[in-house]
Amino acid sequence: MKKLMIILCVTSIALLAVSFVSIKKAPHVLVYSKTMGFHHASIPAGIAAIQKLGLENNFKVDTTTDASYFSPETLKKYDAVIFLNTTGNVLDDAQQAVFEKYIQSGKGFVGVHAATDTEYDWPWYNQLVGAYFKSHPRQQDAVLTITDPTHLSTKHLPATWKRYDEWYNFKSIQPGLNVLITIDEKSYTGGENGETHPMAWYHDFDGGRAFYTEFGHTDESYKDPFYLQHLLGGIQYAITQ
Repeated sequence: MKKLMIILCVTSIALLAVSFVSIKKAPHVLVYSKTMGFHHASIPAGIAAIQKLGLENNFKVDTTTDASYFSPETLKKYDAVIFLNTTGNVLDDAQQAVFEKYIQSGKGFVGVHAATDTEYDWPWYNQLVGAYFKSHPRQQDAVLTITDPTHLSTKHLPATWKRYDEWYNFKSIQPGLNVLITIDEKSYTGGENGETHPMAWYHDFDGGRAFYTEFGHTDESYKDPFYLQHLLGGIQYAITQ
């Protein structure tokens, strides 16, 4: 009888554990790609790539260009919001206030490429994304240096990484950023941020988490395994509470 009771107890615990795993909610992200300035032709490729990353890594992905998603009722179901090549003023004052409260509640933000070419008149957003776009030279190859090889977004990368993309110069770079990758301005023409020209970074901000990667102008970026793993690591950082 005692043996039977032990077996029943062990079975019950196992069933409870299985039930817990099965009902554990998968993280949920919103990809926002509204443009009020330059429209990147690579946005559909970026959306498809993030959707595939979600399927392969157990997180759900919704996509929109509709700013009305930035309401308390809608945003609360997402663990992170991804600004994918947004440009210009993409939220009104009320939507900005909602997004600020969303981040303050402990949620995450991922900015991809032109996310820094967005909302120039919103100082809080400048702090969140980490910098603003200033200019860029022609697209070309350049050499990147991994300054923090321990982060989820960089631990798979070689110490120096040569790739082709559109390389931003930045203004209003915020203090306190944890820089992950810099670009060697001697390896290409047109760089204007000096020896510590940042290309990817993360930081805790206003109660939440923010990750930004400058990469992602070209369609080819979204087929590059190194870049996709980098982007995935940034998303995983942002959705981890």
